[in-house]
Amino acid sequence: MAQQRTLYIGRHAKSSWDHPGRADIDRPLAERGLKDAYNMVNRMMERGDRPQMIISSPANRAMHTAIIYARGLRLPLSGFHLNADLYMGGEDIILNLIYGIDNNIDSLMIFGHNPDFTYLANYFLAEPIDNIPTSGLVRLDFESAAWEGISKTNLTEYIFDFPKKKQTGRT
Repeated sequence: MAQQRTLYIGRHAKSSWDHPGRADIDRPLAERGLKDAYNMVNRMMERGDRPQMIISSPANRAMHTAIIYARGLRLPLSGFHLNADLYMGGEDIILNLIYGIDNNIDSLMIFGHNPDFTYLANYFLAEPIDNIPTSGLVRLDFESAAWEGISKTNLTEYIFDFPKKKQTGRT
């Protein structure tokens, strides 16, 4: 029987536009973004979701969101990484990053941006998602012995959760 791989695709929380001269990569989280990120971490904990590794875009809003998750899920610092490819790198580059993850890691969480993250989720889903909203999270479970083997054909289950969703659960 093949091993299970779980990929969490997390879009950064709501960012602030209060500093118009600030570079896009440096935009901070808005107050609502902070609240939503903590709420989504709580939902993950209620489901028993615990990624072994988190990789984030270096953009301030994504990195701050990822840190909230890492702390809330009590992920050791050794499991937290930044990767510039997650900042507008494109779906193919992000896929190559995922395919290159060490196979000793069974569950991976990535944080980044749209439209790339919605495209990435839809690459694996039979029924496409219109948009992963800010603080939205897609959990994809695959039956695969290796990260490079994950695909639409061995997707066994998924969850799509976001702050305004009334109930969490399997979709």
